[in-house]
Amino acid sequence: MGHDGGMMEGGMMGMMGGWMLLWALVGIALLVVAVLAAIWLVKHRTPARPDAATSAEELLRRRYAAGEIDREEYLRMQGELSGG
Repeated sequence: MGHDGGMMEGGMMGMMGGWMLLWALVGIALLVVAVLAAIWLVKHRTPARPDAATSAEELLRRRYAAGEIDREEYLRMQGELSGG
């Protein structure tokens, strides 16, 4: 009689250990998914939009460097962009 009770308890403990292992694996899998999602979000987020005045000044510098506008026009436009 004592032998049957011991087998039953051992079987239940083995089953509980199996469930604990399964839930531990599920928890680890969820943690990995969360980390991968965070990495993906950081890589694919939209960059902050640059200030409009800064990008206009950069465009003006590029046009001057490419020879599209002369020095006079560059200085005049730069003055307008800086509010002068």
